[in-house]
Amino acid sequence: MSLNLTNPIAGEGGYTTTLPAGTHWSLVIRRGMGLTLTDLEGGANVGLLMYNPTQLSEKYNAPDSLKCQHTFKLTRSHCLYSDMGRIFCSIIKDSFGWHDTVCGNSHASHIEACWGNRDYQNDRNEWQQNGYDSFLVELAKYELTRRHMAANVNFFSEISTDDEGNLQLSRQAQAGDRVTLRFEMDTLVVLHTCPHPLNHADQYPRSPVQITLAPTAPLQADDECLNLCDENRRGFANNALYHLGQ
Repeated sequence: MSLNLTNPIAGEGGYTTTLPAGTHWSLVIRRGMGLTLTDLEGGANVGLLMYNPTQLSEKYNAPDSLKCQHTFKLTRSHCLYSDMGRIFCSIIKDSFGWHDTVCGNSHASHIEACWGNRDYQNDRNEWQQNGYDSFLVELAKYELTRRHMAANVNFFSEISTDDEGNLQLSRQAQAGDRVTLRFEMDTLVVLHTCPHPLNHADQYPRSPVQITLAPTAPLQADDECLNLCDENRRGFANNALYHLGQ
């Protein structure tokens, strides 16, 4: 992993690291920070969950995020909601344009069925991790378990249906595609770079993902995420009440 911190005392620094495929990562990202995910080689998938670090029972709510914005996909101008009606983050930049939040995680059984059974004891860094177990490893660091898991986002994965109504992975990012999330409240972010559960490629995907953290500009009255719909304005109002007096 690479580390790039500049002027950290003044609070103006940024952070960059690269995650190989099949790995996991977590961090409390502060309000006002931006998280940029970049697919470096194409074909990556980034599974992501979010929690309130001071009230861990508050977590990302996929159904509300889609329902209140009248969408089946996530892309620029969309907000990602908690189950308390607050907004964890907003998508302020997006070169890919279609991110899944309905298909969930890959499990060990999916990985074995597609690419065979490999484990860390025998294969070390060439083993084939799955998204579900990756989340469990990171959640355990915060005394969270599988019962705290929710439906996750799958960044860089587009979903469509065939003529029989079956879901399928129809498109993935190309090298250089990126998405930026602006955090509207302090948020525990848990993510992995394991394959999408509908990925049936010939080989286990090995595309690395770059993570960049940097401050973002303050929310303005003409912000496109704020003004996308009435529900988003209510969500930001809930955030304002939550932060009142801080």
